[in-house]
Formats: sequence, C-alpha cells, structure tokens
Amino acid sequence: MLFNLRFLCSSGNASKIHIHLGQCIRRYRFGHPTETYMQLKGRDLLTLQNYTADEIKYLLWVASDLKERVKHKQEYLPLLQGKSLTMIFEKRSTRTRLSTETGFALLGGHPCFLTTQDIHLGINESITDTARVLSSMTDAILARVYKQTDLELLAQEASIPVINGLSDFDHPVQILADYLTLQEHYGSLKGLTLSWIGDGNNVLNAIMTSASKFGMNLQVATPKGFEPDPTITKKAEEYSIKYGTKLFLTTDPLEAAHGANVLITDTWISMGQEEEKQERLRAFQGYQITMQTGKVASPGWTFLHCLPRKPEEVDDEVFYSPQSLVFKEAENRKWTIMAVMVSLLTDYSPQLQRPVF
Repeated sequence: MLFNLRFLCSSGNASKIHIHLGQCIRRYRFGHPTETYMQLKGRDLLTLQNYTADEIKYLLWVASDLKERVKHKQEYLPLLQGKSLTMIFEKRSTRTRLSTETGFALLGGHPCFLTTQDIHLGINESITDTARVLSSMTDAILARVYKQTDLELLAQEASIPVINGLSDFDHPVQILADYLTLQEHYGSLKGLTLSWIGDGNNVLNAIMTSASKFGMNLQVATPKGFEPDPTITKKAEEYSIKYGTKLFLTTDPLEAAHGANVLITDTWISMGQEEEKQERLRAFQGYQITMQTGKVASPGWTFLHCLPRKPEEVDDEVFYSPQSLVFKEAENRKWTIMAVMVSLLTDYSPQLQRPVF
C-alpha cells in the first residue's frame, strides 16, 4: 500500500488519492454495494415514461434498501445532510407532503414547504425566474401542480432535479409506491394482471406507461367519455407489444376485474373538478369496487387506492378487508420518495440484495 501511495504521489495524482480514500470511507460507513451502481444523479423525474425498466427497478431497489436499513435495522443514514429541498404545492396533500417532508429530514436534509400563499408559480413571478432562483438556493424541487406544462417548463429552466409530486397528466411517485407494495406482497411483479376500474386520470396514465416494463398486464374499465388520453393509450399499446404484455380497455368493470390479481381505483372527482361532481357520480354508477367485483378476480386478489377514498369508489368491506393494501401503499410513499431523492441527489448504492421484480 505504501508503494502504491508513493506511486500516486510521485505521478502527481493527488486526486486519485482523494477518490480512493473517499471510497474507503464510503465502504466503512455504508458497506459494500451488492451490485453495480446505476447513475441517476442529476436527473428529473417528471414521468416514468422517461425511465427505462431497469432504472425504475433500481429506484424500487433503493426504496427497499432504505426501508430495511432505516426502518427495520434502525440505522442512521444522513445521506442528504447539507442539502435542501423546495416543495411547491399548488394542491394540498396528506401523503405527498408528509412522505417527502419527513423522509427528506430523516436522511439529514432540510425540506422547505411552499404553498400558493408563499409562491405564485407563473403569476407574480415567471416560472423561468422562479426556477433559476430556486436552483441557486436549494438542491432539488418537488412540485405538486395543476399543469404538466408548468412542471416541464420548471424542469427546463432549473439547473437542479425537478420531481413531479402530481400534475394533471401524471403521478409517478404514487406508482412507485404502488409497485413497491405489490412487490413486497407478491414477491415479484412479473406476470401480475392489474385491473383499473375508474377514471382515466393521471394515476392511470402513470400505470399505463410503466406496468408493462415489469411484465404486468393491464385491464382498464372507464365510463364512456372518461377514457384515458389517446396519446397515453397509444404509448401503452407500444409498450405492451415491446414487453409482450396484454392491454385491454373496456367500459365494463367486471370485464376489467376478470382474472385480475390487483383491483385498483382512485377518486372519481379530483381537485379542480368539483363542479363536475354530479355529472361524474352519474357516469360512474356501477363502478364501485365491492366483494362482488372480487368474485371474478383471481384468487388471492388485492386492492389498491392512492387515497383519499370515498365510499362510492370502494365499499368498507373491501377497503378494510385483508385484501386491502392501502395503508401499506400509503406508507411506501415515504420509502419510494426517499429513494428518488437519494438517487437523484447522491451516489448512494443500495446494500440490500436486489429484490426480484
């Protein structure tokens, strides 16, 4: 070792010494990685469409790793120490705020929560100027906004990672939590059949553009006039062909539930759609998930809902049943958003053996 050190010094390679010592310190503090590290540092997360199957699986692997080390082994991992996060919330949220704020702080970082009372995105100050100011003061931005176009402009003008906490078009951080929950329950995602019964909304968009990357089939039931966006459907069809999965769209909830491993729904009336409430309630008659729905599903079926839930979407018997994974799903919002932050802001490598996907 002394010879190596003298060689490095004599070659004028002081930076190599610094890197070597840094690697030694990392291994001492965090252990040896079980597999090769995947570089996601500096990336945005606006939609899972921009991530490969392996990259999404890597995020879930990091989430499993952090959950094991922090929750179960009670390790202290200040991976985000000295870093700060801007949290822009045009829409209120229980799970997105708590999971992000507590998760970022748990890893040693400082989250800063901004509502429409604190910041008027694109109103009192342009999105371009806001992005540049935030980039100079914080290390990342998580934005929960009404318009996907605002999010895309924010990411375009920011020099730091931007994460979609929800938009009118996508909800990637929710779907990561869903997939982690299903992986924990079933042991693998490949070959599962998901059944979506509800609105053709942002959550469905996120599922349609990512499920096939894990080898999952998707059966979708939406009322007429509430179908998913045609561009999303086209993309989902392309993914289905590429990954050899099945995609089936219908207006019949029982058709969509038939043989499914997982029944999924969401709110019928999102924030900003309150004026459409009566029209939507009429359109979604017959779409409530009940035990009758479960009778046509696969034995051992489970239920997911991203919350908050209304009884007309799923009855109490299903929602509070052993088949319901909704509260595990809600908790996993924390571990998956922590994984996103760690992956986009650090060089951390997971120590846990890679889960089967």
